[in-house]
Amino acid sequence: MDNPWLERRNHMEPMPIQPEAVSAVAGAIGMAMILILVLVGLVVYLFGCFCMAHIAKKMGMSFWTSFIMAIIPIANLILLAQMANKPIWWFVLMLIPLVNIVIFIILWMAISERLGKPGWWGVIIGLIFIPFVNLVSCVFFLILTFSAAPATIKQQPTA
Repeated sequence: MDNPWLERRNHMEPMPIQPEAVSAVAGAIGMAMILILVLVGLVVYLFGCFCMAHIAKKMGMSFWTSFIMAIIPIANLILLAQMANKPIWWFVLMLIPLVNIVIFIILWMAISERLGKPGWWGVIIGLIFIPFVNLVSCVFFLILTFSAAPATIKQQPTA
């Protein structure tokens, strides 16, 4: 045989690996992994927005308006304040570091109580940013979302 590659295959010798091929394959695998992570993150974000809009619907708000507000970063803080029956200016408090943690917990406590659940559920949901606690927080968030309990509607306070 005249072709050295065919002779090597016939003798079961390993073929030399081309460095360019390895880097191209590694780059493609890396890009595929990043794309998958971005898509999974987008699906989780949209599902969280859906859950927030579903909770808002239980409180008498329009689902689609709430869903659009939940998608927009600052508007979702306003939606959260509206669902907790707090003044809209509370979203400003959510922009202050460390204060936002306390306000986030207070808002979720109020939302939990409006949905007929104990206030401590809001504490657990409010701690969603802590590793491992966030898994429990997600379960409580889903229970709030898909439970059949209607919300108690109160008049929103004026500023």
